Order: sequence, then C-alpha cells, then structure tokens
Amino acid sequence: MKRFVVGISGASGMPLAVTLLRGLRNAAPALPGGVQVHLVVSDAARQVLALESDLRAEDLLALADVVHDARDFGAPPSSGSWPHDGMVVCPCSMSTLAAIAHGTGSNLLHRAADVTLKERRPLVLVVRETPVSRVHLRNMLAAAEAGAVIMPPCPGFYARPASVQDILDHLAGRLLDQIGVPNALAARRGQDADRE
Repeated sequence: MKRFVVGISGASGMPLAVTLLRGLRNAAPALPGGVQVHLVVSDAARQVLALESDLRAEDLLALADVVHDARDFGAPPSSGSWPHDGMVVCPCSMSTLAAIAHGTGSNLLHRAADVTLKERRPLVLVVRETPVSRVHLRNMLAAAEAGAVIMPPCPGFYARPASVQDILDHLAGRLLDQIGVPNALAARRGQDADRE
C-alpha cells in the first residue's frame, strides 16, 4: 500500500486541496495495495474552507482515510520511523512555508513536513501568496535547498481549460505526478499526437 500525508494550511486554495484528495482516492485502484491518505488540517485552514467553498469540515475530512489533529505531536506522521511515500502541503501558507523552511514548527503539519525532509521523502509545497516578498522567496529557496519541491498553483494553458475545474484537475494531476501517483487528471502535451 502507498501511504501519503496531505497537509492543508490556512491559505487560499481549498478547491485545489479537495481536488487533490479526490484524485488520491480515485488513484487507489491503479496502485498495488491501494492508497492510504493521512490528513492534517490546521485550524486556519478550517476557517478558509468556510470562506472558499460550501463544504463543511466534515466533508473535507471524509476524503481521507486517517485524520490527525494538528495539535497532536504524538501522531504517526511526527516520527521518521513511520514510513510513508510522500507529503503534499496544499495550500501552503507563507507562515507554514517559513516554519518548514526553518525547522521551527508549532503544529503537526509543520513537524510532519520537517520529518519528511529529514527522511529524504518527497515533500511538495503548494505555496499560495502573490505577489511574493523577498522574505517569501528566501523561504522558498531555503525549503527547496532542504529538498522540498516548490510548486505554486500556476495553470498550464496549453491544455486549453474550459472551466475552473479543468484548471484544478490539471494542477492536482501535476501534484500527483510529483509524488509518483499515476493519474489522468493532468493534461499531457502531445497526447493527441500519441493517439494518432
């Protein structure tokens, strides 16, 4: 079984987080043994969810197999001895980025990301704030130098998206690519040529 950690922090981007979680759930049959998703949601993320969608927190949590309280430093993702196949923080607020980049975490989401870097497992940070200051850029560089993939949610218009959901699907598919999860969400350049 493939095991992944998804962290959701308090930044704009909840529809992308939902699309990512649904993509992981839909990918389960394609992977030997399936997929198990461990979710950590910050308190601020719950507030942003209410602003950006009609989903209740319970609806979001239902998309994961296991939900960990962000205040529980004893949860499995806080330990390097607990194996998993990668972590995505989506969306990743600038304060969460700073905590991860400098190892100064104050909740389970930060700690799990820190452990993911320490154990040299894939960590993808979907940073959200624009424009970015020099502080934000330095923090992104520090996190990248520590081994994280910095992946702002910038759409690829070569896919010619016809809706916001098309953009979300493509971005979620690219995130799944980063952690090695096969998917049909991302539009692929040259797909039509491959089919001819």
